[in-house]
Amino acid sequence: MKLSGIVLVDDHRLFRSSLKYMLESTGKYQVIAEASNGFELLHLLDNLNPDLIIMDIYMPKMNGIEATRLALTKYPDLKVLVLSMYGQSEYYNSLLDYGIKGFLLKETDNEEFFLAVQKILAGENYFAQELLLNIIKETAIPQLVKLSRREREILDLISHGLPNTEISRVLSISQRTVERHRTHLLEKTGSKDSVNLIIYALKNNLISL
Repeated sequence: MKLSGIVLVDDHRLFRSSLKYMLESTGKYQVIAEASNGFELLHLLDNLNPDLIIMDIYMPKMNGIEATRLALTKYPDLKVLVLSMYGQSEYYNSLLDYGIKGFLLKETDNEEFFLAVQKILAGENYFAQELLLNIIKETAIPQLVKLSRREREILDLISHGLPNTEISRVLSISQRTVERHRTHLLEKTGSKDSVNLIIYALKNNLISL
């Protein structure tokens, strides 16, 4: 079985060592590199193609926010999970705009951590509820738009992390139809991606966590 290659980015060596042990003890993941700041990560990425980057926010020389921005600008297909002790929503608003796949607080339990890693490696997103709710509370209320019944159905399935292929199967409609409805939802709500679409829907009570 091919192990998923993970890069750890955190300025605390002891924390990286603990995280590495926890990940590799499952037999599913391999920590292929470590970095203590954003500069080190960007240098590593010239020669590595990791399946996942686990990123801290506060680090010397270059913090995780700037490192994420630069890394995803150069390598937009990278999967980044932010794991930080800081819960201020302003950090995560920027990171969402850059295209991260998930965020967790370091105080999370092992079960949620591995769930996040598993989902992100499978192509989904995972955002800690507490942080997501903080972002929603501090986001300006957008103008509510009118959605059709089918759009609401698809929105609900998107919020549960289903890809277009699975939504197509559940609703017995073509994948192209799902893609068209997803595009309309993004346009109607002014959302640039599915994460912002879900935040919009939660803010307007169109779905619930």
